[in-house]
Amino acid sequence: MNIAIIGSVFLGISLLLMTVLFIFRIVLTWYPQINLQAFPYIFAYLPTEPFLVPTRKVIPPLGGVDISPIIWVGIFSLLREFLLGQQGLITLAIRHSSSVG
Repeated sequence: MNIAIIGSVFLGISLLLMTVLFIFRIVLTWYPQINLQAFPYIFAYLPTEPFLVPTRKVIPPLGGVDISPIIWVGIFSLLREFLLGQQGLITLAIRHSSSVG
């Protein structure tokens, strides 16, 4: 298996995992009494909080609703489609390299 294919699979899984974690963070915002630094919620808190803190500084919560996880779900979904979708850059590069070689 080509290193580019392995890299694209790893990138796809990473982007999908981050999207799922941000969706989990969106659901957790419905329960503000939950301590995010307690088990098992810390598994969603640790990888997502470094993205959310600077986003909250730029876009503060609107009417008490934190929309920063929604923004990151959109960003990661767009990145995944742009890079790994059917017409994604990496997908097309892999197809091109396999048809040339």
